[in-house]
Amino acid sequence: MRVKNFLTATILVALVNSSVAQDQILSKEKAVQLTLENNFGIIIARNNVKVAANNKSFLNSGFLPSLIGSAGANYQRDDSTFEFPGQFLSDAEGNPLIDEQTGDPVPRPDAELNKAEAQRYSARVTANYTLFDGLGRLYDYKRLKEEYNLSELQARETIETTMLQLFTVYFEVARLSENIGVLEETFANTKNRLQRADYSFEYGQTNKLDVLNAEVDLVNDSINLMNERQTLRNTQRDLNLLLNRDLQVTFAVDTTVIFANPLILEDFLEQGESNNIRMLQAEKNITINDYNLKAGKSVFLPTVGLTGFYGWNLNQNAPSAFFPGVNVNNRRNFGLGATLTWDLFDGGSGITQIKNAKVLLESQETLEQQIKQEVKRDIANAKGNYNNRLQIYRLQEQNVITATNNYDRSSERYKLGQISSVELRQAQLNLLNAKTSKSLAKYNAKLAELQLLQLTGQLLNVDL
Repeated sequence: MRVKNFLTATILVALVNSSVAQDQILSKEKAVQLTLENNFGIIIARNNVKVAANNKSFLNSGFLPSLIGSAGANYQRDDSTFEFPGQFLSDAEGNPLIDEQTGDPVPRPDAELNKAEAQRYSARVTANYTLFDGLGRLYDYKRLKEEYNLSELQARETIETTMLQLFTVYFEVARLSENIGVLEETFANTKNRLQRADYSFEYGQTNKLDVLNAEVDLVNDSINLMNERQTLRNTQRDLNLLLNRDLQVTFAVDTTVIFANPLILEDFLEQGESNNIRMLQAEKNITINDYNLKAGKSVFLPTVGLTGFYGWNLNQNAPSAFFPGVNVNNRRNFGLGATLTWDLFDGGSGITQIKNAKVLLESQETLEQQIKQEVKRDIANAKGNYNNRLQIYRLQEQNVITATNNYDRSSERYKLGQISSVELRQAQLNLLNAKTSKSLAKYNAKLAELQLLQLTGQLLNVDL
């Protein structure tokens, strides 16, 4: 009796230490909200959409003119000495002046110009505009718009994939939570069986074997329960990682599963190919390649450009030996011009690019056909998997009812001594397996439904 009490106390302490505090309910709606707001992959996908939105802006279209402004200032100061070798001073009549002492002509003295300042200022505004470039920028602008639409589809694909990952982990937490409930019930039943076997042994109604079997089963049930709780903790951390929040947060989840209306699901299947994200992306890629081809053909057409400018210049020159006064030149100018450029032959690179663009477009069209076939196959497989798993779930529901009845009858017969503890344990394990299999089948069927909704492009349009 003391050994049994010690064993039970040890198991209970271990179970208490391994229990998980579930102080909050994480609903499906809240999980989706946190994922959309915090998930790393979704944040990056949305940033890519923002970049594509900037690229498709009219500011990046090439249809706007360029405006260039320039200004300059220059300051110069000189100290100069001017010499006049071989030159002599003369009077008003042009006759050379004679030095009275030496009788020689008087040489012209050197001239000095100190602190001679010169200043120059200029400002200019130039506008350039491409009036016609062979329609290249028009198709480039259309291509950028389609690339933006493609980035939105890629972001949607990321969100759909992340949502599927979210509910895969969310339903795993739900399944483990249900399994823990089943294991706790199994543990409680085994504990009661151990107590009954111990009392029966004390009163001589059974042998020691029933007590030992119950003790072994109790230990096994406690180990299974502890392992399942540890797996639940690990899975909760996986879910917290997807939600991008504290990994140590514990929570309970909603274990309710509602399957889609078959009629609504059938409507989704009829439009599945046209709404499939891979098909939509393939169509956008064909459009983008088509615009690349049309833009490449612009090399065969001329380019017409307009140029206009307005400038101002102020030159203030320093005085010199020959021009003693300050010379100021203030000038304003304005001009317009037009250019026509026609690259008659570029060595063949333009023709090569066009040929390659045609091949890439053909490859993209071929890829679309391949994707179309793959999508048809994927939708058919997903529909088959969903129907199959849903039927399995219905069968598992009936199996739980049967196993429950079997266990209840076996428990009554065990109390009457009509069956052994081994037979009762087998009925108990059958019930345990039936309940855990039912839980697994339920969430497998729901995940199969979500995969089918993703393939038909409706995963983000339904209440989960």
